[in-house]
Amino acid sequence: MDDLATAAALPDAEDIRAYLAAQSGKTLLRFLTCGSVDDGKSTLIGRLLYDTKLIFEDQLAALESDSRKHGTVGTDIDFALLVDGLEAEREQGITIDVAYRFFATDKRKFIVADTPGHEQYTRNMATGASTADLAIVLVDARAGVLRQTRRHSIIAAMLGIRNIVLAVNKIDLVDYAEDVFEQIVEDYRGFAADLGFQSIVPIPMSARFGDNVTGRSDRMPWYKGPVLLSHLETVEVERDAAARPLRFPVQYVSRPNLDFRGFAGTVAAGRVAAGDEVVVAKSGKRSRVARIVTQDGDLEEAVEGQAVTLVLEDEIEVSRGNMLVAPDARPHVADQFAANVVWFDEHAMIPGRSYILRTEVDQTSATVSELKYRVNVNNFAHEAAKSLELNEVGVCNLSLQAPIAFDRFADDRTTGGFILIDRLTNATVGAGMILHPLRRAENIHWQALDVDKGSRAALKHQKPVVLWFTGLSGSGKSTIANLLEKKLHVAGRHTYLLDGDNVRHGLNRDLGFTEEDRVENIRRVAEVARLMADAGLMVFVSFISPFRAERRMARDLMGEGEFVEIFVDTPFEECARRDPKGLYARALKGEIKNFTGVDSPYEPPEAAEVHLETLNRTPEEMVEAIEAWLREQGYC
Repeated sequence: MDDLATAAALPDAEDIRAYLAAQSGKTLLRFLTCGSVDDGKSTLIGRLLYDTKLIFEDQLAALESDSRKHGTVGTDIDFALLVDGLEAEREQGITIDVAYRFFATDKRKFIVADTPGHEQYTRNMATGASTADLAIVLVDARAGVLRQTRRHSIIAAMLGIRNIVLAVNKIDLVDYAEDVFEQIVEDYRGFAADLGFQSIVPIPMSARFGDNVTGRSDRMPWYKGPVLLSHLETVEVERDAAARPLRFPVQYVSRPNLDFRGFAGTVAAGRVAAGDEVVVAKSGKRSRVARIVTQDGDLEEAVEGQAVTLVLEDEIEVSRGNMLVAPDARPHVADQFAANVVWFDEHAMIPGRSYILRTEVDQTSATVSELKYRVNVNNFAHEAAKSLELNEVGVCNLSLQAPIAFDRFADDRTTGGFILIDRLTNATVGAGMILHPLRRAENIHWQALDVDKGSRAALKHQKPVVLWFTGLSGSGKSTIANLLEKKLHVAGRHTYLLDGDNVRHGLNRDLGFTEEDRVENIRRVAEVARLMADAGLMVFVSFISPFRAERRMARDLMGEGEFVEIFVDTPFEECARRDPKGLYARALKGEIKNFTGVDSPYEPPEAAEVHLETLNRTPEEMVEAIEAWLREQGYC
C-alpha cells in the first residue's frame, strides 16, 4: 500500500511537462547584493529563500544547528549562514567569496550573487556585478552611506548596472524611524546623481525579521513604496541581447578530419542563421554560414547564450581570439583604447608596466600608457594620480602589443570588458570596461619598409641582440658592459651601450626615482633598445632595472632570441662597501629616498641566461664568460 501511495503522489509526465513549460516562459533576473561590511547582505538572501519556501526541511534543520554554533543573532535563525558557506566566513561572520543562488517565484526566475563587503574582496564584488541586471545596495540604517557603499555603487555603474534598490536595512535598530530613512535616501541620491542609474528604489527593511522583504511591514505605516520581492518580480531590465548585432567569439577551431572545419564558441550577442553573411572582425573577410552544428544535430538559427559550431562556405582564416560578426555592425579593431579600470592588487597599478590583457575573445600584452585620473569614491571627483592603489578606480589609456576586436562596454558587456593579469604571478590584478578606441590609434598605421632587420644585420655580418645587464648599483654592470663592448668593437662588431646614468642626462632627464618613474625609465630604454636591435646592432643595456615585470616587458618587445638577461650578482654588502658614487652612504643615512636595496626593492632574475657571481672574480674573467656564452649561441 505504501508503494501505491507513493506512486499516486508522484506527478505524471503531463504535469512535469506543464511545469517545465511554465518555468521556461518566465523571465530571468540576475541581481547582486552589495554594500559595506555587516550591512546584512547574506541575511537578506537567506530571508528571501526562507520566505519564498525554497529551503528544504533538511536544510532548515542544518541551518538551525549551524545558527546555534556560528550564529550572531542569539537563539534566532541566522539566515546569513545559508549563503556564507565557507568555514572562514562562518567563523568570522563575513562573506569572502561570491555565493550564487537560484530561486523562483510564480512570476520570475532569479539568480542572486551575494558579494563580500570587505575592501580586500572588492574584486569578488566586481565579479558578481559583471553579469547582473540589478544591484541591491544595502545600507545599515545606523551607519548610513559609507565609503564602501559608494565604491560598490560606482563599480556597479561602471559595469553597466542601471537599476538600483537602496535597501536601508536594520531599520528595526533605529526604531523604524522615517527621518533616518529619508536622510539616507537623500544622501545616496545626492551621491549617485551622476552615476547614470535609470532607477533607484529605496526600501526600508529588516532582513532579520522580514520587514518589507517579501511582505509589507505593519511597523512602518509611513512607507508606501513596494516591498523588495514584488519589485524584483516586476522591474523591467534591458537584456535583449538577441536584438544586438551578432558577436560570435571563436573559442576553438574544430578540425576532426579533412572534410570538416568548424568554429566553436558561444553566441555573445545577436543571432545567426544558416545562410547569413558574416565578417571576420580583424581581417574583414566575408563568408556565409553553411551550417550551425550542435551535438544534437544542426540548427537553423542560434541566439545569444547558445554554444554552437559554425561552418562557413569559404575557406577563410578564423583563429581562436577572433570574432565572427554582423557585416553591417562591426566591432572596433585597435591596439589603443580608453577604459575604466578597477584595481584589485596590493601592488599599485603603474603606467608603463606590462600586464597581460585578456578579453572574452583574445589575449595580448598591454601597458597603461596614461592614467588620466583617479575617481574619488566619496564624491565622484576626478583626481590627478600617478598610480592606482588597491580597490581604487580610474580612467586609463591602454596600449596593446597587437590589435584586438572589441565593443564599447556600454554597447556590449561581454565584448567590452577585460581583465589585467600580472605577468609573473598570473594573478588577476584589475578589471576594465572599455570606453572607446583612441583616435590616435586610428590615425597611426605601420609603414611597410623595404629594408628590414635581417638585411641590416646581414650587412653588418652579425646577429642582432640586446644584452641586458641588471644588478644593484655598484655591482659592476657598467664596467663589465663597457669592457665587453670594447672587445667586440675591436673584433669588428657594430655595437652601442645604453648606460643608466648617461640616459638620464637626456632621454630620461625628466624622471626621478619613484617606482612609477623607474617603470617609465625602463619602458623608454627598452623601446630604444628594440629600435637599435632592429637596426642590426648588438645593444648593451646597463640598468639596475630592479623589477622583474619591466625586464619581462623589455624581453617581450624583442624578437625570438634577441634578449639576453645578464645578472651581475654582487651582494648588497659588497656594493655598499665599494660605493663608487657615495650613494649608499647617503641612502643609509636617509638622505636619498627610493634607493634600490635600501628602501626600494630589487627583484633578482629567476632564470637569467647569464648569471655572473662577481665576488673574487675580475671584470676580465666575467667578460670572457659572456663571450664564451655568446659564441656558443652563435651571436659572435
